[in-house]
Amino acid sequence: MAKQVNSTYGDALFELAVEEQQTDLILEELQGLLQVMRENEELLRLLTHPEVLKDDKLQMLKNIFESRVSDAVMGMLLIVVRNDRSSDLPDICEYVIARIKEYKKIGVAYVTSAVELTERQKSDMENRLVATTKYESMEMNYIVDASLIGGLIIRIDDRVVDSSIKRQLERMAAMLSQG
Repeated sequence: MAKQVNSTYGDALFELAVEEQQTDLILEELQGLLQVMRENEELLRLLTHPEVLKDDKLQMLKNIFESRVSDAVMGMLLIVVRNDRSSDLPDICEYVIARIKEYKKIGVAYVTSAVELTERQKSDMENRLVATTKYESMEMNYIVDASLIGGLIIRIDDRVVDSSIKRQLERMAAMLSQG
């Protein structure tokens, strides 16, 4: 059900962004909106609280965001709240952000390494991923996890490449226990 809600509202906003050639603007606004919701949990609590009148919720959104976001994003916010789907706002924003990034051929990669990578290694990694994927650019997220011992884990969408020494040792241990 949640995916259907995300796509119902999200697809409408995405299609409007493409139609009006505002994908960059909508992407930036939704990323900002998501950050505001994460940093101010009280906002989402108020928007979802059953004792706060819907008209008060709508007025609060107008007061906070009307001069800060496009009409398209403001319209989506108001419709979502009117339809009592406030709790779905973060997921809807994430859904549209992902659709816009896919449309703009921006991949999102999570690279986990045992030690901090140098700037050169990061640059090489990004170039290699752009060259070997369908994406024209990559949004890189680096994580350090010393438990890997060595090697890398790279995740893009639902694909994972795990070349960590930790994983190789786990495979060896499994093979030895079977033999």
